[in-house]
Amino acid sequence: MPGPLDSLKVVEFSGLGPAPLAGQLLADLGAQVCVIDRVSGPAHAHDINRRGKSSVALNLKSPAGQRVARQMMAAADIVIEGFRPGVMERLGLGPETCPDTVIYGRMTGWGQAGPMAHVAGHDITYLATTGVLHMMGTPEAPPKPPLNLVADYGGGTMFLLYGLLAAVISRGVTGRGQVVDAAMIDGVPAMMGLIHGLMAQGVWGAPGANWLDGGAPFYRCYRCADGRDVAVGALEPQFYALLLRGLGLEHAALPAQMDRAAWPRVTARLADIFATRTRDEWAAAFEGTDACVAPVLSMEEAAEHPHLGPRGVYADLDGVRQSAPAPRFSGTPAPKPRPPGVRGGDTDTVMRDLGYHADQVAQMRADGVLT
Repeated sequence: MPGPLDSLKVVEFSGLGPAPLAGQLLADLGAQVCVIDRVSGPAHAHDINRRGKSSVALNLKSPAGQRVARQMMAAADIVIEGFRPGVMERLGLGPETCPDTVIYGRMTGWGQAGPMAHVAGHDITYLATTGVLHMMGTPEAPPKPPLNLVADYGGGTMFLLYGLLAAVISRGVTGRGQVVDAAMIDGVPAMMGLIHGLMAQGVWGAPGANWLDGGAPFYRCYRCADGRDVAVGALEPQFYALLLRGLGLEHAALPAQMDRAAWPRVTARLADIFATRTRDEWAAAFEGTDACVAPVLSMEEAAEHPHLGPRGVYADLDGVRQSAPAPRFSGTPAPKPRPPGVRGGDTDTVMRDLGYHADQVAQMRADGVLT
């Protein structure tokens, strides 16, 4: 059964980071995504971001390769590229070369304009520059990067997708596409509304001393007797009461939950108690309650979790564990993902659909235009 985005045709220029994930998530929901790959490069058998996509390998430094790319772009609804500003224009593949119905998604860290637009960076760079990484540290130790989930995939991929699908809706009204300039330094601050509000109220203090950054005893991780950990998220008073009950502290003379001055003392007491049992013993003790206590699972354990397993949160494609498509739809459920294909594995099919004959394709291969 086709997914909800079955009508969309997407051309994605091969790259790294948030743009390939955007293409994967579109493909997961049924979009027809074709990657324009380089004519040389490694195989992609385990590159999960390539699942559900087709691939054409083109030499974009050749006029013939650029011509084929422009034909593919002209036939697409959406184009995705993640290069530094100006790269696509130098290849003759910028948005000005597309029909005005095409939605052209541009994914960068710094955006298409500004004094640092051409400077290199990674997730940690954009988190640091937007002020967000500072909030993840403590006075005693520098911040630890939260994988590359926040800027790359949260502020990057998700805002690119948000922009692309908003542009699809707009095109349905106006009949015209547009350029979507998705920048991680725009997306990361856009996710900080709650924190900005708390700061404006004067209830957010120094890093490492707040509700959500590990400063509160009721929202942090604790080490257990077996060296493994539990995560506690008992923010609301009723949940905090259940946490104290599960720890045997419901009748203890403890400070008020929001007494910040007492947080270090309460944290130390909770840490001592959690250290008396194993992770799984605590998980069993709190199972089925609203205390918001969860075992910190490894990726292997998570796949077998009694909720995640039956729900099918993780899938196994050709022996590679990965996420299943999300979110879920009642009327147009996402199709089962196809495993990643090889670079250039669909060149013949795509070239035929563009109107090229077999002898023309053979000649272009001989000329090094495609593989």
